[in-house]
Amino acid sequence: MQAAQKRNREAMPVGDLGIVALQSSEVLGQKVNDYIVQWRKDRDHKHSGTPQLHAYARDSYLIRNTTPRFGSGEGKAIILDSIRGDDLYILLDVCNYSITYNLRGVTNHMSPDDHYVDLQRAIAAIGGKARRITVVMPYLYESRQFRRRQRESLDCAQMLKDLVAMGVENFITFDAHDPRIQNAIPLCGFENFRPIYQFIKGLFRAAPDFCVSPDRLMIVSPDEAGTSRAVYMANVLGVEMGMFYKRRDYTRVVNGENPIVAHEFLGADVSGKDVVIIDDMISSGNGVIEIARQLKSRNARRIFICASFGLFTDGMEKFDEAYSQGLFSSILTTNLVYQRPELLAKPYYTGCDLSKFLALIIDTLNHDGSLSELLNPVDRINHFLIKKGQR
Repeated sequence: MQAAQKRNREAMPVGDLGIVALQSSEVLGQKVNDYIVQWRKDRDHKHSGTPQLHAYARDSYLIRNTTPRFGSGEGKAIILDSIRGDDLYILLDVCNYSITYNLRGVTNHMSPDDHYVDLQRAIAAIGGKARRITVVMPYLYESRQFRRRQRESLDCAQMLKDLVAMGVENFITFDAHDPRIQNAIPLCGFENFRPIYQFIKGLFRAAPDFCVSPDRLMIVSPDEAGTSRAVYMANVLGVEMGMFYKRRDYTRVVNGENPIVAHEFLGADVSGKDVVIIDDMISSGNGVIEIARQLKSRNARRIFICASFGLFTDGMEKFDEAYSQGLFSSILTTNLVYQRPELLAKPYYTGCDLSKFLALIIDTLNHDGSLSELLNPVDRINHFLIKKGQR
């Protein structure tokens, strides 16, 4: 991070920075803005006297916007500040169901589809006047529908192509369900970050006696699709990894997918070890709780569940019950998607704040800087473990 900050002190920005935090990401957008405001006020930029930097250090980079709706449920987007020639970053959280609107007297919670259409409206309102548009979509819209197995829609790829056609040049996302979806837009920027470093820091907050040792720790992927995530974390920490694979009933479809018959484990003995289950999301939670139960039946010591996106679509009751049964010790998720107050109050929950990291990504891209150091956090992880006496 220090190298990136140094480059940002020397490089000229692409254009005046503008952050369009849509209603779904207002809280995250404000935190990101606060970090950048402070950095640029304190930064002794090499070219500070040039006319191009007259608007470099400001009190806010947030572009005022609104997305009102008519009584019929139709909507529009309005950009309330000048954005001509700006390097714009549009933030949105397609999973933020806490936002509501009225339709014929009925209160509706906004769905991912509603948030996506608001994004399109915002880009249309910008009207091609910005110098560059980058969409910051931590949870990639329709990322679970990333491949075609039968005669069905290919929604995520279509979304990316549609936004590129509207003028979007770059995408920033986190822990994409399958990053190969970027092949749909091979000539555009697509940056996919994994919050492994933030999870490692969070694990030490959740359990101060957390120990990174091959004899005491194991990383587990809950399915074969997320194996690369677990392999990376295990290799960085120097511990073993294991994985579960799902046996499914392909004769039936329930809630859009073939139901899971059983979880089968592949890996070394977990007896007496702490286990970190790492995944991209927690949806209903049925699968991860079943995996925790199986690991406990194999005499695992403590179980930590890490997921970039905590959706908890069926509520928290099953997690409360599993925690009371001792199936897991902590759940760690990020603030990249909406966190319900009920979740934040749970004794077993540890939040991982990525607003500072996202601010550094935006600040670096605005200077057209390299993201290699940010994409690969090995040095930061090793430095942190040395500070903790784990190296």
